[in-house]
Amino acid sequence: MATIDTPTPPTPPTTVQKFAAEVLGTFVLVLFGCGTFMFTDGDLVATCLAFGLAVLLMAYAVGRVSGGHFNPAVTLGAIIGGRLPWSQAGIYMGAQVLGGLLGGGMLLVLLLGVDTFDPFEESIGANGWGDDGTGYALWAALLIELVLTAIFVFVILAVTDERNEHPAMAPLVIGLTLTAIHLVSINATGTSVNPARSIGAAAFSGTDPLIQLWVFIVAPLLGGLAGGFLYPALFGRASGPVPGSGLSFSRPAAAAVPGYGMPDQYQQQWNQQSPAYPAATQYAAPAAQQAPAQQDPAQQASAQQGWGEQPIIQDGWQWDPQAQQWIPAQQPAPQAQWPAPDASGGQTQVRPPDGV
Repeated sequence: MATIDTPTPPTPPTTVQKFAAEVLGTFVLVLFGCGTFMFTDGDLVATCLAFGLAVLLMAYAVGRVSGGHFNPAVTLGAIIGGRLPWSQAGIYMGAQVLGGLLGGGMLLVLLLGVDTFDPFEESIGANGWGDDGTGYALWAALLIELVLTAIFVFVILAVTDERNEHPAMAPLVIGLTLTAIHLVSINATGTSVNPARSIGAAAFSGTDPLIQLWVFIVAPLLGGLAGGFLYPALFGRASGPVPGSGLSFSRPAAAAVPGYGMPDQYQQQWNQQSPAYPAATQYAAPAAQQAPAQQDPAQQASAQQGWGEQPIIQDGWQWDPQAQQWIPAQQPAPQAQWPAPDASGGQTQVRPPDGV
Protein backbone atom coordinates (compact mmCIF):
# COMPACT_ATOMS: atom_id res chain seq x y z
CA MET A 1 0.00 0.00 0.00
CA ALA A 2 1.34 3.38 -0.93
CA THR A 3 2.18 5.73 1.91
CA ILE A 4 1.46 9.43 2.01
CA ASP A 5 3.63 11.93 3.85
CA THR A 6 1.23 14.04 5.87
CA PRO A 7 2.43 17.64 6.27
CA THR A 8 2.55 18.98 9.79
CA PRO A 9 -0.39 21.38 10.29
CA PRO A 10 0.48 24.91 11.49
CA THR A 11 0.50 25.30 15.25
CA PRO A 12 -2.19 27.74 16.41
CA PRO A 13 -0.95 30.73 18.41
CA THR A 14 -1.51 30.41 22.13
CA THR A 15 -3.33 32.94 24.29
CA VAL A 16 -0.01 34.00 25.78
CA GLN A 17 1.42 34.60 22.31
CA LYS A 18 -1.60 36.68 21.29
CA PHE A 19 -1.31 38.70 24.49
CA ALA A 20 2.40 39.28 23.89
CA ALA A 21 1.81 40.30 20.26
CA GLU A 22 -0.77 42.90 21.25
CA VAL A 23 1.43 44.28 24.05
CA LEU A 24 4.40 44.57 21.71
CA GLY A 25 2.44 46.14 18.85
CA THR A 26 0.79 48.78 21.05
CA PHE A 27 4.09 49.51 22.78
CA VAL A 28 5.75 50.25 19.43
CA LEU A 29 2.77 52.33 18.28
CA VAL A 30 2.92 54.67 21.29
CA LEU A 31 6.71 54.83 21.39
CA PHE A 32 7.14 55.57 17.68
CA GLY A 33 4.12 57.84 17.25
CA CYS A 34 4.33 59.95 20.39
CA GLY A 35 8.12 59.77 20.35
CA THR A 36 8.27 61.24 16.86
CA PHE A 37 5.97 64.06 17.96
CA MET A 38 8.21 64.87 20.91
CA PHE A 39 11.60 64.57 19.22
CA THR A 40 10.58 66.50 16.08
CA ASP A 41 8.92 69.36 18.01
CA GLY A 42 5.49 68.40 16.74
CA ASP A 43 6.29 67.97 13.03
CA LEU A 44 2.86 67.12 11.60
CA VAL A 45 3.81 64.99 8.58
CA ALA A 46 6.52 63.08 10.43
CA THR A 47 4.17 62.29 13.31
CA CYS A 48 1.36 61.15 11.02
CA LEU A 49 3.72 58.86 9.12
CA ALA A 50 5.18 57.49 12.35
CA PHE A 51 1.80 56.35 13.65
CA GLY A 52 0.84 54.80 10.33
CA LEU A 53 4.18 53.10 9.76
CA ALA A 54 4.24 51.73 13.31
CA VAL A 55 0.93 49.95 12.74
CA LEU A 56 2.03 48.76 9.30
CA LEU A 57 5.31 47.30 10.57
CA MET A 58 3.86 45.56 13.58
CA ALA A 59 0.89 44.20 11.64
CA TYR A 60 3.32 42.54 9.24
CA ALA A 61 5.48 41.38 12.16
CA VAL A 62 2.86 39.86 14.50
CA GLY A 63 -0.42 40.11 12.61
CA ARG A 64 -0.37 36.37 11.93
CA VAL A 65 -0.35 35.79 15.71
CA SER A 66 -3.12 38.07 16.98
CA GLY A 67 -4.46 39.87 13.93
CA GLY A 68 -2.57 43.04 14.90
CA HIS A 69 -5.37 45.05 16.54
CA PHE A 70 -3.22 47.22 18.89
CA ASN A 71 -6.39 49.17 19.68
CA PRO A 72 -9.39 48.41 21.96
CA ALA A 73 -11.73 50.15 19.49
CA VAL A 74 -10.54 47.84 16.71
CA THR A 75 -11.02 44.81 18.94
CA LEU A 76 -14.56 45.94 19.78
CA GLY A 77 -15.28 46.43 16.09
CA ALA A 78 -13.98 42.94 15.33
CA ILE A 79 -16.26 41.46 18.00
CA ILE A 80 -19.35 43.35 16.83
CA GLY A 81 -18.49 42.47 13.23
CA GLY A 82 -18.46 38.76 14.02
CA ARG A 83 -14.71 38.25 13.68
CA LEU A 84 -13.74 37.63 17.32
CA PRO A 85 -15.59 36.09 20.30
CA TRP A 86 -16.45 38.22 23.31
CA SER A 87 -14.36 35.88 25.46
CA GLN A 88 -11.21 37.34 23.85
CA ALA A 89 -12.11 40.98 24.62
CA GLY A 90 -10.43 41.15 28.02
CA ILE A 91 -7.24 39.49 26.76
CA TYR A 92 -6.87 41.81 23.78
CA MET A 93 -7.88 45.05 25.47
CA GLY A 94 -5.84 44.34 28.59
CA ALA A 95 -2.77 43.65 26.47
CA GLN A 96 -3.29 46.84 24.48
CA VAL A 97 -3.62 49.07 27.54
CA LEU A 98 -0.53 47.46 29.08
CA GLY A 99 1.40 47.98 25.85
CA GLY A 100 0.31 51.62 25.73
CA LEU A 101 1.47 52.22 29.30
CA LEU A 102 4.80 50.52 28.64
CA GLY A 103 5.27 52.63 25.50
CA GLY A 104 4.45 55.84 27.36
CA GLY A 105 6.75 54.90 30.24
CA MET A 106 9.63 54.11 27.91
CA LEU A 107 9.15 57.42 26.09
CA LEU A 108 9.20 59.26 29.43
CA VAL A 109 12.53 57.64 30.29
CA LEU A 110 14.00 58.58 26.90
CA LEU A 111 12.82 62.18 27.26
CA LEU A 112 14.73 62.50 30.53
CA GLY A 113 17.76 62.89 28.31
CA VAL A 114 16.44 66.31 27.22
CA ASP A 115 17.56 68.99 29.72
CA THR A 116 14.47 71.13 29.25
CA PHE A 117 11.96 68.30 29.67
CA ASP A 118 9.74 68.51 32.77
CA PRO A 119 8.54 64.97 33.62
CA PHE A 120 4.92 64.41 34.66
CA GLU A 121 4.17 68.05 33.92
CA GLU A 122 4.86 68.34 30.21
CA SER A 123 2.65 66.37 27.79
CA ILE A 124 4.37 63.53 25.94
CA GLY A 125 1.97 63.58 22.99
CA ALA A 126 -1.26 63.21 24.94
CA ASN A 127 -4.58 64.02 23.31
CA GLY A 128 -6.56 67.10 24.28
CA TRP A 129 -9.42 69.48 23.58
CA GLY A 130 -10.77 72.78 24.94
CA ASP A 131 -8.81 75.54 26.61
CA ASP A 132 -6.50 73.09 28.38
CA GLY A 133 -5.74 71.24 25.17
CA THR A 134 -5.93 72.17 21.51
CA GLY A 135 -8.82 74.64 21.86
CA TYR A 136 -11.18 72.34 19.97
CA ALA A 137 -14.79 72.19 21.25
CA LEU A 138 -15.84 69.20 23.34
CA TRP A 139 -18.76 68.17 21.12
CA ALA A 140 -16.56 68.41 18.04
CA ALA A 141 -13.80 66.38 19.67
CA LEU A 142 -16.29 63.63 20.50
CA LEU A 143 -17.71 63.65 16.99
CA ILE A 144 -14.44 63.68 15.06
CA GLU A 145 -12.98 60.85 17.15
CA LEU A 146 -16.16 58.78 16.75
CA VAL A 147 -16.41 59.28 12.98
CA LEU A 148 -12.73 58.71 12.23
CA THR A 149 -12.59 55.60 14.41
CA ALA A 150 -15.67 54.20 12.65
CA ILE A 151 -13.98 54.78 9.28
CA PHE A 152 -10.78 53.16 10.52
CA VAL A 153 -12.54 50.04 11.77
CA PHE A 154 -14.67 49.86 8.62
CA VAL A 155 -11.54 49.86 6.45
CA ILE A 156 -9.86 47.23 8.62
CA LEU A 157 -12.84 44.88 8.41
CA ALA A 158 -12.97 45.42 4.64
CA VAL A 159 -9.32 44.70 3.86
CA THR A 160 -9.18 41.66 6.17
CA ASP A 161 -12.32 40.15 4.65
CA GLU A 162 -11.83 36.54 3.51
CA ARG A 163 -13.17 37.47 0.07
CA ASN A 164 -10.26 39.78 -0.72
CA GLU A 165 -7.81 38.56 -3.34
CA HIS A 166 -4.71 40.21 -1.88
CA PRO A 167 -4.63 39.81 1.92
CA ALA A 168 -0.91 40.65 2.04
CA MET A 169 -1.82 44.26 1.22
CA ALA A 170 -4.06 44.65 4.28
CA PRO A 171 -1.41 45.97 6.73
CA LEU A 172 -0.25 48.52 4.16
CA VAL A 173 -3.79 49.84 3.63
CA ILE A 174 -4.43 49.95 7.38
CA GLY A 175 -1.21 51.89 8.00
CA LEU A 176 -1.97 54.38 5.25
CA THR A 177 -5.51 54.84 6.58
CA LEU A 178 -4.20 55.67 10.04
CA THR A 179 -1.75 58.14 8.49
CA ALA A 180 -4.58 59.89 6.63
CA ILE A 181 -6.67 60.02 9.80
CA HIS A 182 -3.83 61.75 11.64
CA LEU A 183 -3.43 64.26 8.83
CA VAL A 184 -7.10 65.18 9.23
CA SER A 185 -7.34 65.45 13.00
CA ILE A 186 -3.95 65.83 14.64
CA ASN A 187 -4.40 69.61 14.95
CA ALA A 188 -7.91 69.14 16.36
CA THR A 189 -7.42 66.56 19.11
CA GLY A 190 -3.92 65.17 18.64
CA THR A 191 -5.69 62.16 17.05
CA SER A 192 -6.56 59.26 19.27
CA VAL A 193 -8.91 56.77 17.54
CA ASN A 194 -7.30 54.41 20.07
CA PRO A 195 -7.99 54.41 23.81
CA ALA A 196 -4.79 52.47 24.59
CA ARG A 197 -2.66 55.07 22.80
CA SER A 198 -4.40 57.87 24.71
CA ILE A 199 -4.07 56.13 28.08
CA GLY A 200 -0.39 55.39 27.49
CA ALA A 201 0.45 59.03 26.79
CA ALA A 202 -1.92 60.67 29.32
CA ALA A 203 -0.64 58.55 32.23
CA PHE A 204 2.72 60.36 32.09
CA SER A 205 1.60 63.85 31.02
CA GLY A 206 0.26 65.49 34.14
CA THR A 207 -3.25 66.32 35.35
CA ASP A 208 -5.03 68.00 32.44
CA PRO A 209 -4.64 65.14 29.94
CA LEU A 210 -5.96 62.71 32.55
CA ILE A 211 -9.04 64.87 33.15
CA GLN A 212 -9.76 64.99 29.42
CA LEU A 213 -8.94 61.33 28.82
CA TRP A 214 -12.56 60.11 28.99
CA VAL A 215 -13.30 61.67 25.61
CA PHE A 216 -10.59 59.57 23.99
CA ILE A 217 -11.90 56.39 25.55
CA VAL A 218 -15.64 56.85 24.99
CA ALA A 219 -15.61 58.30 21.46
CA PRO A 220 -13.24 55.72 19.89
CA LEU A 221 -15.12 52.82 21.49
CA LEU A 222 -18.40 54.14 20.10
CA GLY A 223 -16.73 54.57 16.74
CA GLY A 224 -15.41 51.01 16.85
CA LEU A 225 -18.89 49.75 17.63
CA ALA A 226 -20.32 51.73 14.69
CA GLY A 227 -17.67 50.51 12.24
CA GLY A 228 -18.08 46.92 13.38
CA PHE A 229 -21.82 47.15 12.82
CA LEU A 230 -21.79 48.94 9.47
CA TYR A 231 -19.44 46.77 7.44
CA PRO A 232 -21.27 43.43 7.76
CA ALA A 233 -24.64 45.20 7.68
CA LEU A 234 -23.83 46.76 4.31
CA PHE A 235 -21.70 44.09 2.65
CA GLY A 236 -22.47 40.87 4.48
CA ARG A 237 -19.93 38.26 5.53
CA ALA A 238 -17.95 35.63 3.69
CA SER A 239 -19.30 33.15 6.25
CA GLY A 240 -21.24 33.05 9.48
CA PRO A 241 -20.07 35.05 12.52
CA VAL A 242 -17.58 33.49 14.89
CA PRO A 243 -19.43 31.64 17.68
CA GLY A 244 -19.71 33.86 20.73
CA SER A 245 -19.18 37.11 18.82
CA GLY A 246 -21.44 40.14 18.39
CA LEU A 247 -24.33 40.80 16.09
CA SER A 248 -25.92 38.74 13.33
CA PHE A 249 -27.40 39.98 10.07
CA SER A 250 -29.74 38.36 7.58
CA ARG A 251 -27.78 39.39 4.47
CA PRO A 252 -26.55 36.19 2.77
CA ALA A 253 -22.86 35.46 2.66
CA ALA A 254 -21.03 35.98 -0.60
CA ALA A 255 -18.85 33.28 -2.08
CA ALA A 256 -15.11 33.40 -1.68
CA VAL A 257 -13.01 34.63 -4.58
CA PRO A 258 -12.24 31.72 -6.94
CA GLY A 259 -8.66 30.61 -6.61
CA TYR A 260 -8.38 31.84 -3.03
CA GLY A 261 -9.81 28.89 -1.16
CA MET A 262 -7.68 29.34 1.94
CA PRO A 263 -6.99 32.66 3.73
CA ASP A 264 -3.46 33.55 4.77
CA GLN A 265 -2.29 33.62 8.37
CA TYR A 266 -3.20 37.30 8.81
CA GLN A 267 -6.74 36.72 7.56
CA GLN A 268 -7.03 33.64 9.75
CA GLN A 269 -6.53 35.74 12.88
CA TRP A 270 -9.08 38.23 11.59
CA ASN A 271 -11.66 35.52 10.84
CA GLN A 272 -11.15 33.10 13.69
CA GLN A 273 -12.98 29.75 13.58
CA SER A 274 -14.75 30.66 10.35
CA PRO A 275 -16.99 27.77 9.22
CA ALA A 276 -16.14 28.45 5.58
CA TYR A 277 -12.48 27.53 6.06
CA PRO A 278 -12.42 24.86 8.77
CA ALA A 279 -9.02 23.40 7.93
CA ALA A 280 -7.34 26.77 7.69
CA THR A 281 -8.88 28.95 10.36
CA GLN A 282 -9.18 26.27 13.03
CA TYR A 283 -5.79 24.73 12.22
CA ALA A 284 -7.37 21.28 12.05
CA ALA A 285 -5.03 18.51 10.96
CA PRO A 286 -6.10 16.90 7.66
CA ALA A 287 -8.07 13.70 8.17
CA ALA A 288 -6.27 10.42 7.51
CA GLN A 289 -6.81 9.43 3.93
CA GLN A 290 -6.41 6.25 1.95
CA ALA A 291 -3.76 5.97 -0.72
CA PRO A 292 -5.01 7.42 -4.02
CA ALA A 293 -5.28 3.97 -5.58
CA GLN A 294 -7.50 2.80 -2.72
CA GLN A 295 -9.90 5.74 -2.67
CA ASP A 296 -13.49 5.52 -3.72
CA PRO A 297 -13.92 6.79 -7.33
CA ALA A 298 -16.74 9.12 -6.28
CA GLN A 299 -14.44 10.79 -3.76
CA GLN A 300 -11.73 11.16 -6.38
CA ALA A 301 -14.21 12.76 -8.76
CA SER A 302 -15.51 15.17 -6.14
CA ALA A 303 -11.97 16.12 -5.17
CA GLN A 304 -11.31 17.27 -8.71
CA GLN A 305 -14.31 19.59 -8.82
CA GLY A 306 -13.21 22.30 -6.31
CA TRP A 307 -14.69 25.79 -6.69
CA GLY A 308 -15.21 26.44 -10.37
CA GLU A 309 -13.37 24.29 -12.88
CA GLN A 310 -9.96 24.12 -11.22
CA PRO A 311 -9.27 22.22 -7.97
CA ILE A 312 -7.78 24.16 -5.05
CA ILE A 313 -4.35 22.72 -4.27
CA GLN A 314 -1.88 24.01 -1.69
CA ASP A 315 1.24 22.40 -0.25
CA GLY A 316 0.33 18.98 -1.60
CA TRP A 317 -3.25 19.06 -0.27
CA GLN A 318 -6.47 19.56 -2.20
CA TRP A 319 -9.78 20.98 -0.93
CA ASP A 320 -12.72 18.59 -1.24
CA PRO A 321 -15.84 20.84 -1.37
CA GLN A 322 -18.25 17.97 -0.71
CA ALA A 323 -16.45 16.46 2.26
CA GLN A 324 -15.44 19.97 3.48
CA GLN A 325 -11.90 18.90 4.30
CA TRP A 326 -8.41 18.79 2.83
CA ILE A 327 -7.27 15.58 1.12
CA PRO A 328 -3.95 14.65 -0.47
CA ALA A 329 -3.67 16.18 -3.92
CA GLN A 330 -4.61 13.67 -6.58
CA GLN A 331 -2.26 12.89 -9.45
CA PRO A 332 -3.82 12.27 -12.88
CA ALA A 333 -4.06 8.57 -13.69
CA PRO A 334 -1.57 7.39 -16.32
CA GLN A 335 -3.02 6.87 -19.77
CA ALA A 336 -3.25 3.33 -21.12
CA GLN A 337 -0.51 2.56 -23.66
CA TRP A 338 0.04 -0.14 -26.23
CA PRO A 339 2.65 -2.70 -25.20
CA ALA A 340 6.09 -2.24 -26.72
CA PRO A 341 7.12 -4.60 -29.55
CA ASP A 342 8.96 -7.71 -28.45
CA ALA A 343 12.70 -8.06 -28.85
CA SER A 344 12.42 -10.02 -32.10
CA GLY A 345 10.84 -7.05 -33.77
CA GLY A 346 7.53 -8.83 -34.30
CA GLN A 347 4.26 -7.05 -33.92
CA THR A 348 2.15 -7.46 -30.81
CA GLN A 349 -0.95 -9.47 -31.47
CA VAL A 350 -4.24 -8.54 -29.92
CA ARG A 351 -6.33 -11.57 -28.95
CA PRO A 352 -9.98 -11.21 -29.91
CA PRO A 353 -12.56 -11.64 -27.19
CA ASP A 354 -13.78 -15.17 -26.48
CA GLY A 355 -16.61 -16.30 -28.60
CA VAL A 356 -15.79 -14.15 -31.63
